[in-house]
Amino acid sequence: MKFGYFTLSDNNYANNTRTPNEFVANILAEALYADEIGMHSAWIGEHHFSTLGVNSCPDLLLSYVAARTTRIRLAPAVNVLPLHHPIRVAEQWATLDLLSNGRVDFAAGRGYDEREYIPFGADFRNNQPIFEEGMELVRRLWASEGVPIDHDGTYYQFKDIYITPNPVQKPLPQYVASFSRPSVELAGRLGCGLVVAPFASAMTFGGLREVNDIYTDICGKHGKPRQRLICSYFIHFSDTPEEEAAARARQVKYYKECVIHALPGDPKTAPPSYKYSIEMVERLKKVRPEDLRDNAVLLGNSQQITDALKRVQAAGVDEVILYFNVGLKPHAMVKAEMDRFMREVAPQFETGVTAIAAE
Repeated sequence: MKFGYFTLSDNNYANNTRTPNEFVANILAEALYADEIGMHSAWIGEHHFSTLGVNSCPDLLLSYVAARTTRIRLAPAVNVLPLHHPIRVAEQWATLDLLSNGRVDFAAGRGYDEREYIPFGADFRNNQPIFEEGMELVRRLWASEGVPIDHDGTYYQFKDIYITPNPVQKPLPQYVASFSRPSVELAGRLGCGLVVAPFASAMTFGGLREVNDIYTDICGKHGKPRQRLICSYFIHFSDTPEEEAAARARQVKYYKECVIHALPGDPKTAPPSYKYSIEMVERLKKVRPEDLRDNAVLLGNSQQITDALKRVQAAGVDEVILYFNVGLKPHAMVKAEMDRFMREVAPQFETGVTAIAAE
């Protein structure tokens, strides 16, 4: 099982003195540090208008990382595809694949915050079919190899188009991010990899093992080989009761000050494709520090985190992307935890990457 760095750039907190510019600079430094200490990948989220996160351009941050590294994989977590035209998305990420010498893992999803859609004039209520058509188009454009294609769809129409440059990887790895069954169905139908959040997987499917079984079955029904399954995890090291209490409080702060306000939670206004989020919001409103479990959060000493990840590995997960910098965790603390993970936890797994001790 491999391990990557992951962030959604959460910064929407009460009494927060950390500026968006400062946090984006920290994220950039952490992604470079992930390469330095031997992590497999860097997954950087897309959010707009500081309603939850403050990094709107994962492609630009990752191009900076690409220019200063030669090994680490580079991925959006995720590209909110219905906010963008698929032709432009295909061009941007094919270009980064060229610049990075074939190190892009492309992941896309619908997002979940209507406030990010409205200023762009994008259709939040119908974003599932828009996302599906857009994802199929991006894949067709990458596969066309300079041969012009036509498209006459419900949401996008064009004639005689091909993109330049072409991706270096053939095919460029593609993932669908999923909180719900329709997105798992899309991943299986297209033969894409799947990115899931354990908390949502536990609510929607029963757990990671169950989502793996469902995904594998869907791939088989469509005659597609199962691709890689990736899950994200919040992570906090703690060795004392005081450190554990602080970590639990930090995670609850993230849920209550950032996440609840971003998810569709009103039964009267939530689109049908987001009905799953209503229960999620209700649970998060009631969550207490002592309620946190390893169905969403890795919390404890190195052995406790290793034991939890062994269960994740047994469920069929191929890569875990780790959210270290959640909840206003200081930058120096984030780097220390990243280093500790690669020295004390990662060696317990066959990562394919040798951990490099930081100076």
